[in-house]
Amino acid sequence: MLYYIGKRLLLAVFTLLAILLVSYCLLRLAPGDPTRSNMLGGEERGLNSEQGGLIRNESLREKLALDKPWPVGFALWLRNVVENGDFGESATVDPGRPVTGLIAERLPVTLYLNLCAVLLTYLLAIPIGVAAAVREGGWFDRISNIALFTLYSLPVMWVGLLLQAWLCEGGKFPFFALKAAVQDTGEWSIWRCQYELFRAYALPVICLSYGGIAGLSRYCRGSMLEVVNSDFVRTARAKGLPEWRVVWKHAFRNALVTLITLFGGLLPGLVAGSVLVEYIFNIPGMGTLSLLSLSSRDYPLQMALFFFSGVLTLTGILLADLLYAVADARIRLNK
Repeated sequence: MLYYIGKRLLLAVFTLLAILLVSYCLLRLAPGDPTRSNMLGGEERGLNSEQGGLIRNESLREKLALDKPWPVGFALWLRNVVENGDFGESATVDPGRPVTGLIAERLPVTLYLNLCAVLLTYLLAIPIGVAAAVREGGWFDRISNIALFTLYSLPVMWVGLLLQAWLCEGGKFPFFALKAAVQDTGEWSIWRCQYELFRAYALPVICLSYGGIAGLSRYCRGSMLEVVNSDFVRTARAKGLPEWRVVWKHAFRNALVTLITLFGGLLPGLVAGSVLVEYIFNIPGMGTLSLLSLSSRDYPLQMALFFFSGVLTLTGILLADLLYAVADARIRLNK
């Protein structure tokens, strides 16, 4: 097991380097750079401002190693990360501020929102999928099929705007907050805080989770159908075991492999956030930060986001592989 983990970690390091190298290459080869907007601003303010803007742009280009070939620029960025743990300072989103500070400021909001969405997704999807598989062809299976496929086909932006129009402040039933942010909780009791958090984040969580509930429940149903009529399940029933024990201990455990595979992709999603949901509900999270860094060509911030996303993706894949052995005793990770 330890040999397998060590080998996978070594492979993950080279994979992460390849991801960062390709990402940096694509950023540098794309037209434009972070200094273009400053240059345009200098042209509008006259000759002196233009000269000052050009000087600042040249300084910024030198600082970001844009005046050097992209392999050299990537090597300088990587050396700074490895030696000092410094991902650089923001070039355009918040000039001069360390990008790690920007990420740390928005990360808790995205983590809270996505953790709630993931918990809601699994708490609802697994029982629905298991119940539909156990009662295949019954009324619950047919109704859940129609309902889940309908949910899966609904666009997130349309659902979010519809919920805002009906259920948020200014709508027909103004119960939920229009903006998912709690301003001041200093004088509130703990119950008032929980109530305000619920009003602020309930609708974004629903928008993030309804598609996952529909998809995950169908995967769970398909996995359960492969094992629910197997010989070992019929043997368990013939031994007189309770139906709940047959379903959840014998059948469901053997259907976990598919769900574990899907679970491996959750970690990067927890941090990446959802651009559409955060934009609709004005959530200052990682999704909007990624969009800002992309639109303003903030190279240091984009590379930091690529780094953390790559680390979390590889970590999720490794955790999924380890969980395979926990769910199925026939799987060995010795090689």
